Amino acid sequence: MYIIDKKFKALTSIFKVLSLEEIYENIKEKYLIVPDATKDSLEKFLEEFPYWGKLKRYENDYEELYNRAISLKEHVEDYISLYNSLCDYRSKKLLYSILSNWYQFDFNTIEESFEKNFSHYFDLDIVKCDENEVIIDAGAFIGDTVIDYINNYGVENYKKIYCYDITKSNIEALNINLKNYPNIICYNKALSNNEEPLFITENSVSTSANMITEKGNTKIEASTLDIDIPEPITLIKMDIEGYEQKALEGAKNHIINDKPKLLISVYHNHEDLWKIPKMIKEYNKDYKFYLRCYGTRIFPTEIVLIAV
Repeated sequence: MYIIDKKFKALTSIFKVLSLEEIYENIKEKYLIVPDATKDSLEKFLEEFPYWGKLKRYENDYEELYNRAISLKEHVEDYISLYNSLCDYRSKKLLYSILSNWYQFDFNTIEESFEKNFSHYFDLDIVKCDENEVIIDAGAFIGDTVIDYINNYGVENYKKIYCYDITKSNIEALNINLKNYPNIICYNKALSNNEEPLFITENSVSTSANMITEKGNTKIEASTLDIDIPEPITLIKMDIEGYEQKALEGAKNHIINDKPKLLISVYHNHEDLWKIPKMIKEYNKDYKFYLRCYGTRIFPTEIVLIAV
């Protein structure tokens, strides 16, 4: 047993023993002694990107902290199960550091756990690609991930790339930025678990954070990967602002039959981190799991589950 195993066991033991209210009060107490500049930064971030809940200490609103406590208390066994299924030390340390950050604002361990060797999504020790790749980039934004892929693997190492994004201006930029690369197809539609139309909630800070919702004013066509893409898929990257579970449901047949490499964002709420690996394992028990993080020390974002 490594030191990180002992730390993880000790931390999760706390969540087992304490009540939900005790966990919440401990988180709140630790938050209030964080430097004011850090609290200001975190509260501003959560206001601009409202995935996790509200946090406004001057209004005595600690919804986000309570949501953390719920996740840690009610899903401690799910986190333990995930920890035991992770395939390398880096992943295990990262999971510990995320939970430690949530519980006690441990900024140092999360910073130590950031991925510094490889670009976002593409850990070259794990994600092996060749000229036969049929790739899905869900949440393609303006093409940054596709360009990263080509910079890592080369333009010769894919057969076809399908890009999905819900924002028209992003699709326009995608077509411009990727026009010199062959066999890239861009769709202005949402990925879901059915073909019912969805809606867009726009983010005031960045179009990369526009969200898919089931009610709203701006309608968007929706489909599933199982319906949309008849050919075998070898790699799926998803960063779709909290709609990843629904989109993965819509790719269930591909996951069962094709066993694509999965690079899935699991940070847009307090559930995806444990639930998405559980979903994938139910679809195909052969997957192995890794975690990588490319975010910030104050609040762990850009967490990627690599399933191969």
